[in-house]
Amino acid sequence: MKPNTTKITLLLLALAWCVAPSWGQQTPDKKDKFKQLHEELPTPTLYRNGAGGPGQRYYQQQADYIMNIKLDDEKQRIYGEETITYTNNSPDVLEYLWLQLDQNLFDEESDTYSTRQSTMSERMTLRQLDGFTPTFDGGFKLDYVKDATGKDLKHAVVKTMMRIDPASPILPGGKYTFKIKWWFNVVDRLKLGGRSGYEYFAEDKNYLYTIAQFFPRMCVYDDIEGWQNKQFLGGGEFTLVFGNYDVSLTVPDDHIVAATGTLQNAKDVLSKEQMARFEKAKTEYTHPVIIVTEAEARENEKEKGKGEKTWRFKADNVRDFAFATSRKFIWDAMSVKQANGSSVLAMSAYPKEGNPLWGQYSTKAVAHTLKWYSNYTFDYPYPAAWSIHTDQIGMEYPMICFNGGRPDKDGTYSERTKYGMISVIIHEVGHNYFPMIVNSDERQWTWMDEGLNSFLQFLAEQQWERDYPSRRGPANSIVPYMKMDKKMLEPIMTNSEQVSQLGNNAYGKPAAALNILRETVLGRELFDYAFKMYSNRWKFKHPAPSDFFRTMEDASGIDLDWFWSGWFYTCDNVDIALEDVKWYRPDSKNPEVEKTLARKEQEKQPRNISSIRNEKEIVKTQEDIDPSLKDFYSSYDPLQVTILDKEDYQKYFNSLSEEEKKILSANKNYYEIKFKNKGGLVMPLILRFDFADGTFKEFRIPVEIWRLNNEEVTKVFTTEKEAVQISLDPYLETSDVDMENNYFPAKPQMSRFELFKGAGGRLPFMEAGENPMQKAKKMQGKSNGSN
Repeated sequence: MKPNTTKITLLLLALAWCVAPSWGQQTPDKKDKFKQLHEELPTPTLYRNGAGGPGQRYYQQQADYIMNIKLDDEKQRIYGEETITYTNNSPDVLEYLWLQLDQNLFDEESDTYSTRQSTMSERMTLRQLDGFTPTFDGGFKLDYVKDATGKDLKHAVVKTMMRIDPASPILPGGKYTFKIKWWFNVVDRLKLGGRSGYEYFAEDKNYLYTIAQFFPRMCVYDDIEGWQNKQFLGGGEFTLVFGNYDVSLTVPDDHIVAATGTLQNAKDVLSKEQMARFEKAKTEYTHPVIIVTEAEARENEKEKGKGEKTWRFKADNVRDFAFATSRKFIWDAMSVKQANGSSVLAMSAYPKEGNPLWGQYSTKAVAHTLKWYSNYTFDYPYPAAWSIHTDQIGMEYPMICFNGGRPDKDGTYSERTKYGMISVIIHEVGHNYFPMIVNSDERQWTWMDEGLNSFLQFLAEQQWERDYPSRRGPANSIVPYMKMDKKMLEPIMTNSEQVSQLGNNAYGKPAAALNILRETVLGRELFDYAFKMYSNRWKFKHPAPSDFFRTMEDASGIDLDWFWSGWFYTCDNVDIALEDVKWYRPDSKNPEVEKTLARKEQEKQPRNISSIRNEKEIVKTQEDIDPSLKDFYSSYDPLQVTILDKEDYQKYFNSLSEEEKKILSANKNYYEIKFKNKGGLVMPLILRFDFADGTFKEFRIPVEIWRLNNEEVTKVFTTEKEAVQISLDPYLETSDVDMENNYFPAKPQMSRFELFKGAGGRLPFMEAGENPMQKAKKMQGKSNGSN
């Protein structure tokens, strides 16, 4: 750093320290970034208190299910019968009940199809053309809706919802039982998309089913909205009621089934060898035990079974049920010890196409997720956690999730495939905590499950491998999104079906925001305490955004309204600039010190071009030719130290107090820095001063420095040494979208370009299409050949 040093006298220093700060009011056009969220958040009640916890009269409903489900593997069809017992724990009289019919997303008259925008281009695929006029009939076919006595129930299907009208209202504390029989055609997920469906393997002519959202399910009724009956358009997921499930799944007799809950009849559906392996897995805590081997799975693929088996599962206090079934499944499992002493079965089911990746990593990734999510929240309360291999999907349900990540046919894979698979397993298993247990309303607020889960995913990934290549989580990971034109963005607090960039808005930005809270605003200790408090307050309950905001503030003791307001309710970004830097040092008045420094500074000053050229071209000046022109000033050196200078300094020094003498002798550096908020989001100021000797000093200024003026602030920083570089946000912890204005002196940011051969072609040595493992095998082959 080579700015001109400004000298200040001791008197000026004293005055500067005594001057009161400017308490002038902000002009009307400056939005108050520290305004409290009283208008945005609902008023606390006896159901939800002001501290962010459940109130004295908090309630939630319960829905218990008994289901008999049958898979037709020839027609790819699901048949089901269910008995639902609904308990009204609310203080309200319910005249009707609402259920979700998510499978109606695939009805030919679905709003999802009719409201989907579409365009034509010169090149179109069959799938794109089919999308214009849907031909697959995948909606629910209701055979009947009856009450407990078998009488037909009045009901109305409203797109992806169904209203049931009991003969008489359901009183507070009352229970109501009714029955539904239905069926639907299972969707080819790879062709039509969706979270549930099948994948067909043409080579062995088998199917792998991952079935979810497959039965009429009760909607949530709560103190905030009454019935949560927002239609399902495919983007927003769902919020559901906790209850107990007893489900019988009838499938071909050579299928292996994984499902929510605990298998009740293992001896009826597993061989003796498989039963023995299953029991062994319950006491194996280091490596997975293979229950169904790859050899057994390959044998199953060869010839389809002709009979049927029924697998029965029970699950208590869950909000949903899902299952997977296939004759292609390999199955492995191991146990995970919880802090409370309980054990959980971590399990995976996958076809041979998933190996070697899945056998090596899947179940261990499940176990790892349970360990670290529990560390930051609560012990995993369920008996099992499944990871099911699929292609091109990641989706979660209680105790079971469907995850992508398939190696190439030769068994090799890229880094992207490996880490993508591990990450999606951590993410989807992690969803057991948010929102399967901390049961937020995903259809309204996607960030409450995806954002919180993506944040915890980042923490777990970093525990898996040092500097794991996490896609989301670090503050700087969201910069490309936040620096986009604000017209293309929506606030985090936007309904899920209206978000144009769901991944960035609901996953990436909230995860980065929480990481900033943890690392920079609150610190790890305060954040972890508050986050664990929220998790435990709301496990097996239905929290709203206000409950999260209030708990994090109440448990940490830090006012965070400015943070929620800026990060969650606006599209502002972080762009804080080092607008101006002035360097001051005390004027010691010591001529031997000050004049020596002045001479050095003078010698550093650049010369103008005329002076440089005249030195050669003007051999003699007129003064050189005619010495009579010289006088006192011809040889006068103003920087020469004289006896009078020394005497004046001694008088000045003797007049100083001991405290003033200490300040002068310390000879500290004072840097007055002006910060400008260009992006709109106020953030703490993190500064690093680097010195010539390789040492540095950090300053961390709380966000409240912006409280009187959120557009521009000035602050003085003191250092023992002269700084050669001043950096703002040196550790990339605030998501600053423009780092070029974060350095003094300015520090250019490098950009890179790629050289092309012309006409868009890549250079010949840049071979594409092979992953590094395949290239390594090729190199090994060449090496062996040369030997």
